[in-house]
Amino acid sequence: MSPQRPEVGDLFRRFRDRLVAEASARPGVSARPETGADGAPTGADDHRPHATTPQHATTPPQEIATRHRAARPQETSTDQPGRRAGRRRGGRGGEEVRVPEAEFTSYYGRPILKGPVWKWDIAAYLFTGGLAAGSSLLAAGGQLTGRPALRRAGRVTALAAVSASAVFLVKDLGRPARFHHMLRVAKPTSPMSMGTWILTAYGPAAGVAAVAEAAGVLPRHGLLGLAAKALPPVGHAAGLLAAGTAPALATYTGVLLADTAVPSWHEAYPELPVIFAGSALASGAAVGLLAAPPAQTGPAARMAVAGAALELYGAHRVETRLGLLSEPYRLGRPGRLLRAGRLLTAGGVAGALLGRRSRVVIGLSGVALLAASVATRFGIFYGGVASARDPRYTVVPQRERVEARRTDGGSST
Repeated sequence: MSPQRPEVGDLFRRFRDRLVAEASARPGVSARPETGADGAPTGADDHRPHATTPQHATTPPQEIATRHRAARPQETSTDQPGRRAGRRRGGRGGEEVRVPEAEFTSYYGRPILKGPVWKWDIAAYLFTGGLAAGSSLLAAGGQLTGRPALRRAGRVTALAAVSASAVFLVKDLGRPARFHHMLRVAKPTSPMSMGTWILTAYGPAAGVAAVAEAAGVLPRHGLLGLAAKALPPVGHAAGLLAAGTAPALATYTGVLLADTAVPSWHEAYPELPVIFAGSALASGAAVGLLAAPPAQTGPAARMAVAGAALELYGAHRVETRLGLLSEPYRLGRPGRLLRAGRLLTAGGVAGALLGRRSRVVIGLSGVALLAASVATRFGIFYGGVASARDPRYTVVPQRERVEARRTDGGSST
Protein backbone atom coordinates (compact mmCIF):
# COMPACT_ATOMS: atom_id res chain seq x y z
CA MET A 1 0.00 0.00 0.00
CA SER A 2 1.56 3.32 -1.03
CA PRO A 3 2.15 5.97 1.65
CA GLN A 4 -0.52 8.60 1.97
CA ARG A 5 0.37 11.79 0.06
CA PRO A 6 0.11 15.09 2.02
CA GLU A 7 -2.79 17.31 1.21
CA VAL A 8 -2.35 20.52 -0.72
CA GLY A 9 -3.35 22.57 2.32
CA ASP A 10 -0.58 21.00 4.39
CA LEU A 11 1.98 21.84 1.74
CA PHE A 12 0.89 25.48 1.71
CA ARG A 13 1.06 25.70 5.49
CA ARG A 14 4.58 24.26 5.57
CA PHE A 15 5.72 26.71 2.92
CA ARG A 16 4.20 29.61 4.87
CA ASP A 17 5.89 28.54 8.10
CA ARG A 18 9.27 28.36 6.36
CA LEU A 19 8.83 31.89 5.01
CA VAL A 20 7.95 33.20 8.44
CA ALA A 21 11.03 31.53 9.97
CA GLU A 22 13.32 32.99 7.33
CA ALA A 23 11.86 36.47 7.77
CA SER A 24 12.34 36.24 11.56
CA ALA A 25 16.04 35.47 11.06
CA ARG A 26 16.62 38.61 8.94
CA PRO A 27 17.44 41.93 10.65
CA GLY A 28 14.79 44.62 10.55
CA VAL A 29 11.86 42.20 9.97
CA SER A 30 9.39 41.64 12.74
CA ALA A 31 8.78 38.05 13.79
CA ARG A 32 5.26 38.70 15.07
CA PRO A 33 2.77 35.92 14.27
CA GLU A 34 0.54 36.40 11.27
CA THR A 35 -3.15 36.92 11.79
CA GLY A 36 -5.99 35.82 9.65
CA ALA A 37 -8.81 37.83 8.23
CA ASP A 38 -10.77 37.51 11.52
CA GLY A 39 -7.84 38.76 13.63
CA ALA A 40 -7.05 35.30 15.14
CA PRO A 41 -3.42 34.13 15.09
CA THR A 42 -2.47 31.59 12.46
CA GLY A 43 0.45 29.14 12.70
CA ALA A 44 1.64 25.64 11.99
CA ASP A 45 -0.98 24.12 14.32
CA ASP A 46 -3.85 26.03 12.73
CA HIS A 47 -6.09 23.41 11.20
CA ARG A 48 -9.08 25.54 10.34
CA PRO A 49 -10.60 24.46 7.08
CA HIS A 50 -10.47 27.94 5.53
CA ALA A 51 -6.75 28.53 6.25
CA THR A 52 -5.50 26.77 3.14
CA THR A 53 -3.89 29.85 1.45
CA PRO A 54 -0.35 30.90 2.54
CA GLN A 55 0.03 34.36 4.08
CA HIS A 56 2.42 35.70 1.43
CA ALA A 57 -0.14 34.96 -1.25
CA THR A 58 -2.59 37.44 0.30
CA THR A 59 0.01 40.10 1.11
CA PRO A 60 0.16 42.93 -1.45
CA PRO A 61 3.29 42.86 -3.67
CA GLN A 62 4.25 46.40 -2.60
CA GLU A 63 4.50 45.34 1.04
CA ILE A 64 6.61 42.29 0.17
CA ALA A 65 9.03 44.51 -1.83
CA THR A 66 9.21 46.96 1.07
CA ARG A 67 10.13 44.17 3.49
CA HIS A 68 12.87 42.90 1.23
CA ARG A 69 14.38 46.38 0.83
CA ALA A 70 14.26 46.93 4.58
CA ALA A 71 16.01 43.62 5.16
CA ARG A 72 18.96 44.51 2.86
CA PRO A 73 21.77 46.77 4.17
CA GLN A 74 21.62 50.22 2.58
CA GLU A 75 24.52 51.31 0.35
CA THR A 76 25.66 54.87 0.47
CA SER A 77 27.88 56.94 -1.81
CA THR A 78 30.72 56.62 0.69
CA ASP A 79 30.71 52.79 0.66
CA GLN A 80 32.34 52.61 -2.76
CA PRO A 81 34.65 55.40 -3.93
CA GLY A 82 34.05 56.80 -7.38
CA ARG A 83 30.27 56.13 -7.18
CA ARG A 84 27.40 58.32 -6.11
CA ALA A 85 23.72 57.79 -5.36
CA GLY A 86 21.34 58.94 -8.02
CA ARG A 87 18.61 57.96 -10.44
CA ARG A 88 19.03 56.15 -13.67
CA ARG A 89 17.32 57.14 -16.86
CA GLY A 90 13.63 56.42 -16.86
CA GLY A 91 13.20 57.35 -13.19
CA ARG A 92 14.30 54.00 -11.78
CA GLY A 93 16.21 53.97 -8.55
CA GLY A 94 19.79 52.84 -8.50
CA GLU A 95 23.35 54.02 -8.49
CA GLU A 96 25.14 56.03 -11.13
CA VAL A 97 28.82 55.43 -11.79
CA ARG A 98 30.94 58.59 -11.93
CA VAL A 99 33.65 58.49 -14.58
CA PRO A 100 37.05 59.46 -13.09
CA GLU A 101 38.86 62.49 -14.40
CA ALA A 102 40.95 61.68 -17.47
CA GLU A 103 44.71 61.81 -17.17
CA PHE A 104 46.83 63.67 -19.68
CA THR A 105 48.19 60.73 -21.60
CA SER A 106 48.38 59.90 -25.26
CA TYR A 107 49.01 56.86 -27.39
CA TYR A 108 52.51 55.54 -26.86
CA GLY A 109 53.43 58.74 -24.99
CA ARG A 110 53.31 60.83 -28.16
CA PRO A 111 52.03 64.46 -28.11
CA ILE A 112 48.47 65.23 -29.15
CA LEU A 113 49.63 67.90 -31.59
CA LYS A 114 52.28 67.48 -34.21
CA GLY A 115 54.87 69.99 -33.09
CA PRO A 116 56.40 72.54 -35.46
CA VAL A 117 59.16 71.14 -37.65
CA TRP A 118 60.98 74.47 -37.59
CA LYS A 119 64.42 74.56 -36.06
CA TRP A 120 66.74 77.27 -34.77
CA ASP A 121 67.11 78.82 -38.23
CA ILE A 122 63.49 80.03 -38.10
CA ALA A 123 64.12 81.61 -34.71
CA ALA A 124 67.14 83.33 -36.24
CA TYR A 125 64.94 84.40 -39.17
CA LEU A 126 62.57 86.03 -36.68
CA PHE A 127 65.46 88.03 -35.25
CA THR A 128 67.03 89.12 -38.53
CA GLY A 129 63.68 90.15 -39.98
CA GLY A 130 63.01 92.36 -36.96
CA LEU A 131 66.52 93.78 -37.10
CA ALA A 132 66.11 94.68 -40.79
CA ALA A 133 62.77 96.40 -40.11
CA GLY A 134 64.12 98.38 -37.16
CA SER A 135 67.22 99.41 -39.06
CA SER A 136 65.16 100.76 -41.96
CA LEU A 137 63.08 102.83 -39.56
CA LEU A 138 66.27 104.14 -37.97
CA ALA A 139 67.69 105.02 -41.41
CA ALA A 140 64.52 106.85 -42.39
CA GLY A 141 64.64 108.84 -39.17
CA GLY A 142 68.27 109.77 -39.76
CA GLN A 143 67.49 110.67 -43.36
CA LEU A 144 64.60 112.99 -42.43
CA THR A 145 66.43 114.67 -39.51
CA GLY A 146 69.77 115.18 -41.26
CA ARG A 147 71.81 112.61 -39.33
CA PRO A 148 73.91 110.84 -41.98
CA ALA A 149 75.57 108.46 -39.52
CA LEU A 150 72.21 107.01 -38.44
CA ARG A 151 71.02 106.86 -42.05
CA ARG A 152 74.13 105.05 -43.26
CA ALA A 153 74.23 102.56 -40.37
CA GLY A 154 70.54 101.78 -40.71
CA ARG A 155 70.61 101.21 -44.47
CA VAL A 156 73.68 98.97 -44.45
CA THR A 157 72.43 96.93 -41.52
CA ALA A 158 69.00 96.53 -43.10
CA LEU A 159 70.52 95.08 -46.28
CA ALA A 160 72.75 92.69 -44.32
CA ALA A 161 69.88 91.57 -42.09
CA VAL A 162 67.39 90.96 -44.90
CA SER A 163 70.05 89.01 -46.80
CA ALA A 164 70.59 86.82 -43.75
CA SER A 165 66.81 86.38 -43.47
CA ALA A 166 66.69 85.15 -47.05
CA VAL A 167 69.42 82.60 -46.28
CA PHE A 168 67.61 81.28 -43.20
CA LEU A 169 64.29 81.14 -45.03
CA VAL A 170 65.68 79.28 -48.04
CA LYS A 171 67.47 76.88 -45.69
CA ASP A 172 64.15 76.07 -44.04
CA LEU A 173 62.29 75.75 -47.35
CA GLY A 174 64.96 73.48 -48.76
CA ARG A 175 64.82 74.92 -52.29
CA PRO A 176 64.82 78.59 -53.39
CA ALA A 177 62.16 77.80 -56.00
CA ARG A 178 59.60 77.31 -53.25
CA PHE A 179 59.84 80.99 -52.37
CA HIS A 180 59.27 81.85 -56.03
CA HIS A 181 56.22 79.57 -56.15
CA MET A 182 54.64 81.52 -53.30
CA LEU A 183 54.46 84.55 -55.59
CA ARG A 184 51.98 82.85 -57.90
CA VAL A 185 49.08 83.89 -55.64
CA ALA A 186 48.32 86.66 -53.18
CA LYS A 187 46.07 85.45 -50.37
CA PRO A 188 45.29 88.14 -47.78
CA THR A 189 44.05 85.56 -45.24
CA SER A 190 47.39 83.70 -45.31
CA PRO A 191 50.22 85.24 -43.24
CA MET A 192 52.71 83.15 -45.20
CA SER A 193 51.50 84.51 -48.52
CA MET A 194 51.45 88.09 -47.25
CA GLY A 195 54.90 87.67 -45.72
CA THR A 196 56.28 86.54 -49.05
CA TRP A 197 54.96 89.67 -50.76
CA ILE A 198 56.20 91.90 -47.93
CA LEU A 199 59.70 90.49 -48.30
CA THR A 200 59.49 90.91 -52.07
CA ALA A 201 58.62 94.59 -51.69
CA TYR A 202 61.03 95.28 -48.84
CA GLY A 203 64.16 93.49 -50.05
CA PRO A 204 64.82 95.43 -53.29
CA ALA A 205 63.98 98.74 -51.62
CA ALA A 206 66.40 98.09 -48.78
CA GLY A 207 69.03 96.97 -51.28
CA VAL A 208 68.75 100.11 -53.43
CA ALA A 209 68.85 102.34 -50.35
CA ALA A 210 72.02 100.63 -49.13
CA VAL A 211 73.69 100.82 -52.55
CA ALA A 212 72.93 104.54 -52.67
CA GLU A 213 75.30 105.02 -49.75
CA ALA A 214 78.15 104.21 -52.17
CA ALA A 215 77.52 107.42 -54.10
CA GLY A 216 80.03 109.29 -51.99
CA VAL A 217 82.94 107.10 -53.10
CA LEU A 218 82.16 107.12 -56.84
CA PRO A 219 84.04 109.42 -59.22
CA ARG A 220 82.35 112.63 -60.31
CA HIS A 221 82.95 112.21 -64.05
CA GLY A 222 81.71 109.85 -66.72
CA LEU A 223 79.02 107.24 -66.29
CA LEU A 224 79.97 106.65 -62.70
CA GLY A 225 79.61 110.36 -62.10
CA LEU A 226 76.06 110.21 -63.45
CA ALA A 227 75.36 107.29 -61.16
CA ALA A 228 76.78 109.23 -58.22
CA LYS A 229 74.36 112.07 -58.95
CA ALA A 230 71.33 109.78 -59.46
CA LEU A 231 71.83 107.49 -56.49
CA PRO A 232 71.06 109.89 -53.62
CA PRO A 233 67.50 110.77 -54.71
CA VAL A 234 66.81 107.17 -55.71
CA GLY A 235 68.15 105.99 -52.38
CA HIS A 236 66.01 108.59 -50.63
CA ALA A 237 62.84 107.19 -52.23
CA ALA A 238 63.91 103.57 -51.70
CA GLY A 239 64.71 104.24 -48.05
CA LEU A 240 61.25 105.66 -47.44
CA LEU A 241 59.66 102.71 -49.24
CA ALA A 242 61.63 100.27 -47.09
CA ALA A 243 60.62 102.16 -43.95
CA GLY A 244 56.96 102.07 -45.07
CA THR A 245 57.00 98.27 -45.34
CA ALA A 246 59.16 97.81 -42.23
CA PRO A 247 56.24 97.67 -39.70
CA ALA A 248 54.59 94.88 -41.70
CA LEU A 249 57.92 93.04 -41.90
CA ALA A 250 58.43 93.35 -38.15
CA THR A 251 54.97 92.07 -37.16
CA TYR A 252 53.92 89.56 -39.81
CA THR A 253 56.08 86.85 -38.24
CA GLY A 254 54.11 87.23 -35.00
CA VAL A 255 50.88 86.79 -36.94
CA LEU A 256 52.41 83.78 -38.70
CA LEU A 257 53.19 82.05 -35.41
CA ALA A 258 49.77 82.84 -33.95
CA ASP A 259 48.09 81.38 -37.03
CA THR A 260 49.34 77.89 -36.15
CA ALA A 261 47.72 75.33 -33.81
CA VAL A 262 50.58 75.57 -31.31
CA PRO A 263 48.73 76.46 -28.06
CA SER A 264 50.99 79.13 -26.57
CA TRP A 265 51.47 80.82 -29.94
CA HIS A 266 47.86 80.67 -31.03
CA GLU A 267 46.43 82.00 -27.77
CA ALA A 268 48.91 84.92 -27.75
CA TYR A 269 47.74 86.24 -31.12
CA PRO A 270 47.09 89.80 -29.83
CA GLU A 271 50.46 90.09 -28.06
CA LEU A 272 52.99 88.46 -30.39
CA PRO A 273 52.88 91.22 -33.05
CA VAL A 274 53.28 93.83 -30.29
CA ILE A 275 56.27 92.01 -28.79
CA PHE A 276 57.90 91.57 -32.19
CA ALA A 277 57.34 95.24 -33.09
CA GLY A 278 58.94 96.38 -29.83
CA SER A 279 61.85 94.00 -30.29
CA ALA A 280 62.41 95.28 -33.84
CA LEU A 281 62.48 98.89 -32.66
CA ALA A 282 64.91 98.05 -29.87
CA SER A 283 67.28 96.18 -32.18
CA GLY A 284 67.19 99.03 -34.72
CA ALA A 285 67.98 101.49 -31.93
CA ALA A 286 70.91 99.30 -30.94
CA VAL A 287 72.39 99.73 -34.41
CA GLY A 288 72.25 103.49 -34.01
CA LEU A 289 73.80 103.35 -30.54
CA LEU A 290 76.67 101.22 -31.83
CA ALA A 291 77.42 103.00 -35.11
CA ALA A 292 76.60 106.68 -34.62
CA PRO A 293 78.62 109.19 -32.61
CA PRO A 294 77.16 110.17 -29.23
CA ALA A 295 75.93 113.50 -30.61
CA GLN A 296 73.58 111.72 -33.03
CA THR A 297 72.25 108.98 -30.75
CA GLY A 298 69.30 110.96 -29.37
CA PRO A 299 66.72 109.52 -31.82
CA ALA A 300 68.12 106.03 -31.28
CA ALA A 301 67.70 106.37 -27.51
CA ARG A 302 64.09 107.48 -27.90
CA MET A 303 63.50 104.65 -30.31
CA ALA A 304 64.91 102.22 -27.74
CA VAL A 305 62.50 103.53 -25.08
CA ALA A 306 59.50 103.07 -27.40
CA GLY A 307 60.58 99.57 -28.38
CA ALA A 308 61.23 98.51 -24.80
CA ALA A 309 57.82 99.81 -23.72
CA LEU A 310 56.03 97.80 -26.41
CA GLU A 311 58.05 94.66 -25.76
CA LEU A 312 57.65 94.70 -21.98
CA TYR A 313 53.95 95.50 -22.23
CA GLY A 314 53.36 92.55 -24.58
CA ALA A 315 55.40 90.20 -22.39
CA HIS A 316 53.44 91.27 -19.30
CA ARG A 317 50.15 90.63 -21.12
CA VAL A 318 51.30 87.16 -22.14
CA GLU A 319 52.17 86.22 -18.57
CA THR A 320 48.97 87.60 -17.03
CA ARG A 321 46.32 86.88 -19.66
CA LEU A 322 47.13 83.40 -20.96
CA GLY A 323 46.79 81.57 -17.64
CA LEU A 324 48.02 77.99 -18.04
CA LEU A 325 49.38 78.69 -21.52
CA SER A 326 51.82 81.24 -20.10
CA GLU A 327 53.73 78.45 -18.32
CA PRO A 328 55.87 77.51 -21.35
CA TYR A 329 57.10 81.11 -21.43
CA ARG A 330 58.05 81.04 -17.75
CA LEU A 331 59.60 77.58 -17.32
CA GLY A 332 62.74 75.92 -18.63
CA ARG A 333 64.88 77.35 -21.40
CA PRO A 334 62.18 79.70 -22.78
CA GLY A 335 61.67 81.21 -19.34
CA ARG A 336 65.39 81.80 -18.87
CA LEU A 337 65.70 83.41 -22.30
CA LEU A 338 62.73 85.73 -21.83
CA ARG A 339 63.84 86.79 -18.34
CA ALA A 340 67.30 87.52 -19.69
CA GLY A 341 65.75 89.49 -22.54
CA ARG A 342 63.76 91.67 -20.15
CA LEU A 343 66.81 92.37 -17.99
CA LEU A 344 68.97 93.20 -21.00
CA THR A 345 66.27 95.46 -22.44
CA ALA A 346 65.94 97.40 -19.18
CA GLY A 347 69.72 97.70 -18.87
CA GLY A 348 70.14 98.82 -22.48
CA VAL A 349 67.48 101.52 -22.19
CA ALA A 350 68.94 102.79 -18.93
CA GLY A 351 72.43 103.00 -20.45
CA ALA A 352 71.11 104.75 -23.57
CA LEU A 353 69.37 107.42 -21.51
CA LEU A 354 71.93 107.94 -18.76
CA GLY A 355 75.23 107.43 -20.59
CA ARG A 356 74.91 109.71 -23.59
CA ARG A 357 78.31 111.30 -23.00
CA SER A 358 80.16 108.01 -22.66
CA ARG A 359 80.92 106.13 -25.86
CA VAL A 360 81.59 102.95 -23.92
CA VAL A 361 78.27 103.04 -22.05
CA ILE A 362 76.34 103.75 -25.23
CA GLY A 363 78.11 100.88 -27.02
CA LEU A 364 77.36 98.49 -24.18
CA SER A 365 73.72 99.60 -24.27
CA GLY A 366 73.55 98.77 -27.97
CA VAL A 367 75.03 95.33 -27.39
CA ALA A 368 72.55 94.70 -24.56
CA LEU A 369 69.59 95.66 -26.76
CA LEU A 370 70.75 93.40 -29.58
CA ALA A 371 71.23 90.49 -27.18
CA ALA A 372 67.80 91.18 -25.68
CA SER A 373 66.18 90.96 -29.11
CA VAL A 374 67.88 87.63 -29.79
CA ALA A 375 66.82 86.23 -26.41
CA THR A 376 63.23 87.39 -26.87
CA ARG A 377 62.80 85.86 -30.31
CA PHE A 378 64.35 82.54 -29.32
CA GLY A 379 62.37 82.47 -26.05
CA ILE A 380 59.07 82.95 -27.87
CA PHE A 381 60.03 80.30 -30.40
CA TYR A 382 61.04 77.64 -27.87
CA GLY A 383 58.08 78.45 -25.63
CA GLY A 384 55.65 77.56 -28.42
CA VAL A 385 57.52 74.36 -29.21
CA ALA A 386 57.33 73.32 -25.54
CA SER A 387 53.57 73.94 -25.41
CA ALA A 388 53.00 71.66 -28.41
CA ARG A 389 54.84 68.78 -26.74
CA ASP A 390 52.77 68.67 -23.53
CA PRO A 391 49.15 67.47 -24.03
CA ARG A 392 48.08 69.44 -20.96
CA TYR A 393 48.33 72.72 -22.84
CA THR A 394 45.98 71.37 -25.50
CA VAL A 395 43.38 69.50 -23.41
CA VAL A 396 42.85 71.86 -20.46
CA PRO A 397 42.10 75.04 -22.50
CA GLN A 398 39.74 73.04 -24.72
CA ARG A 399 37.81 71.81 -21.68
CA GLU A 400 37.65 75.31 -20.26
CA ARG A 401 36.25 76.67 -23.50
CA VAL A 402 33.63 73.91 -23.69
CA GLU A 403 32.62 74.50 -20.08
CA ALA A 404 32.41 78.25 -20.67
CA ARG A 405 30.16 77.77 -23.69
CA ARG A 406 27.99 75.34 -21.72
CA THR A 407 27.72 77.80 -18.86
CA ASP A 408 26.88 80.69 -21.18
CA GLY A 409 24.28 78.58 -22.94
CA GLY A 410 22.66 77.58 -19.66
CA SER A 411 22.58 81.15 -18.37
CA SER A 412 21.07 82.48 -21.60
CA THR A 413 18.25 79.96 -21.47
